[in-house]
Amino acid sequence: MSETPLTLSASDFELFGVPQRFAQNRNTLDARWKQLQREAHPDRFAAQDAATQRRAMQWSVRINEAYQRLKDPLKRAAYLCELAGAPINAHDNTAMPTEFLMQQMAWREALDEARDTDQVQALLDEVMLSRQQALVRCEQLLDEAGDAGQAVGVVRALMFIERFSADIDDRFETLQSQAVAPAPGPAVADGG
Repeated sequence: MSETPLTLSASDFELFGVPQRFAQNRNTLDARWKQLQREAHPDRFAAQDAATQRRAMQWSVRINEAYQRLKDPLKRAAYLCELAGAPINAHDNTAMPTEFLMQQMAWREALDEARDTDQVQALLDEVMLSRQQALVRCEQLLDEAGDAGQAVGVVRALMFIERFSADIDDRFETLQSQAVAPAPGPAVADGG
């Protein structure tokens, strides 16, 4: 595959040859993914024996999984926390700071009360600003402070923001479909 023999169990960062940190250059990840895929693509091994073809398929899957994790800031942050021994455990542990829980409630209420797309857009802008601030905080905690334990709470907040953003998108669609639906009008009698 490459000069340094890697195993399927290598970390995503080792596989991609990038530093194990939150801050990553997307262009570098994209270029490395393309290079790794060229090297390991199963079609290159079509004339080989079944074991070699199976191994190429395993590498291709492993490369794609690593790429999906590394290119997505939320997945990358969660992965770094897990590598540092601070798993997210989102299904078992939903603990959040009280301040963020209050923010969630305020956002939910604002979304429920939004009556037009301008109100929904304003909420989306606010949520995206919070997302950006949380990503900056992840970088500070993971790359600068090396505090994966504290980063776990920020990652959970980002997980909520991601789900809530989907709810906002749904609300946009609802409001837009209501805007294009014909308004009910008075019945018109056929005067024939």
